Amino acid sequence: MNELNRKTSTVAGEGMKKVVLILGGMLLCGVSIYASRDSRLAASTTTADASQDKQAPNPRAVEAATAFLDSLDTKLREKALYEFESQKKSNWSNLPVTMVPRNGVRVGDLTKEQRAKAMNVVASVLSKGGYQKVLDIVDGDQYLAENDKGGNAKGKGGARGPMFGADEYFLAIFGTPSEAKPWMVQFGGHHLGINVTVIGKLFILTPTHTGAQPALFKRGDREVRPLGTEIDTAIKLMGSLNEKQRAEAIIGERAQGELLLGPGRDGKKIEPKGIKGSALSAEQQALLLEVIGTWVNITEPETATARMASIKDKIGETWFAWSGPTEAGKAASFRVYGPSVVIEYAPQGGTGHIHTVIRNPEDEYGAGSIKR
Repeated sequence: MNELNRKTSTVAGEGMKKVVLILGGMLLCGVSIYASRDSRLAASTTTADASQDKQAPNPRAVEAATAFLDSLDTKLREKALYEFESQKKSNWSNLPVTMVPRNGVRVGDLTKEQRAKAMNVVASVLSKGGYQKVLDIVDGDQYLAENDKGGNAKGKGGARGPMFGADEYFLAIFGTPSEAKPWMVQFGGHHLGINVTVIGKLFILTPTHTGAQPALFKRGDREVRPLGTEIDTAIKLMGSLNEKQRAEAIIGERAQGELLLGPGRDGKKIEPKGIKGSALSAEQQALLLEVIGTWVNITEPETATARMASIKDKIGETWFAWSGPTEAGKAASFRVYGPSVVIEYAPQGGTGHIHTVIRNPEDEYGAGSIKR
């Protein structure tokens, strides 16, 4: 594209008009679904016709998933596709895939075209910002692969393999992609377990794990913090609390590293602690909603908007708990617990390695919405 731009500067008259028209056509047809130009995974995404942006979210997702499945041979398709009711949905984790095998097809085993179609599926069920977060997490994992000397480990059967890297992510589809019947997209690997159940117009993001290691790295000249907004908004909320409120909110002097409702803990419950939303001012409640939104808004925007409205209606019944120091740059954990949302943010020993999870106890894997 840069080369074409340089050429246009030397063309005059009708030649200039022709080149501009060509460039316009290329831009129209060459917009990738939410792709980040600098990301390693985004570099493999296919170009999508601009008319796709005018599609409703569900047909767009169905089209992307169908195109991906149709690109696979029989063997890969069998790996990628599961029955919607399969009990294997719970096979997501924060650990490297050598330690906990994932469902679906490995991104590194796909051709460039198949890999692009796979990432289009992920993009189609997320918001623009949510998809960028996925790319940032994977890029951080690639950075870890290139800079970690212990990047190989024994897996099942004693075989050794890479622990980190952009190739070590898996995509699985549960159920037949449909505009009417429920189906689910599962994408994950080290520090990522995206589960989005699609039911008509709904895109249900629960349970989902996001993590980061490193939590800060450079992509070119730019600093990337995949989960930076999450902790920044929580610190902002803590800073708004008065002395009495802080005493209620802080439940521990040190950060809690364990995710109480993390991978492998489907169906578990935790006791709400901290400060209740009803004890917050309207402005503080708005800040708590901002914290929650950094997770909820990962998913498709229309669903996220409706979800946030539902959570707002019960913000007085939603608890916020903090453990550790309250200064920026220090390792601290926090938890949100409400009638339909649970969020945990847990640093792993320091600020450079983060685990998080979001759940909706009323709608895990879309079960509640299906009943309704």
